[in-house]
Amino acid sequence: MKAQAAPPKATDQGKNVDDAISARQRWMAVLARTDGATLEAEWTDKFGRTTWNHLREPQIGMVMVRGRAGGAGQRFNLGEMTITRCAVTLSDGTVGHSYVKGRDRVQAQYAALFDAVMLRDHAASTFIDALAEKQAKAKRDHAHKVAATKVDFFTLVRGENE
Repeated sequence: MKAQAAPPKATDQGKNVDDAISARQRWMAVLARTDGATLEAEWTDKFGRTTWNHLREPQIGMVMVRGRAGGAGQRFNLGEMTITRCAVTLSDGTVGHSYVKGRDRVQAQYAALFDAVMLRDHAASTFIDALAEKQAKAKRDHAHKVAATKVDFFTLVRGENE
């Protein structure tokens, strides 16, 4: 009689689901910040022969952006923002979705295609990692430029005349 491995504990299954969700959130955030021309060029180069169809053609719409007073206080409606959404299906049935800010239909389409590819087999993970590093470097460079122009204001306290 063969020894069977114990089924994963409920907490292990929850952790795997959380890890999968976190990974998808990460790559979707990177794709949403990448311009459409870059995504299109990479898709054409690496996955140009992949067949796919639109489930939902790129559609432009509006969403309400909400904020919190002081970052943690009461919620308030900050305003509306234009977004573009898209859904695609690959020939093997894998479905990819995307929501990107602005009106770039090409970016939304290719972001959805990369989402589907990543869900299928993580074939584009090196591309996503390279984009993430490039975006992080740009953010660091911007932070350094902003920090260089920082002005510290101070208040002089006048002493009591005796």
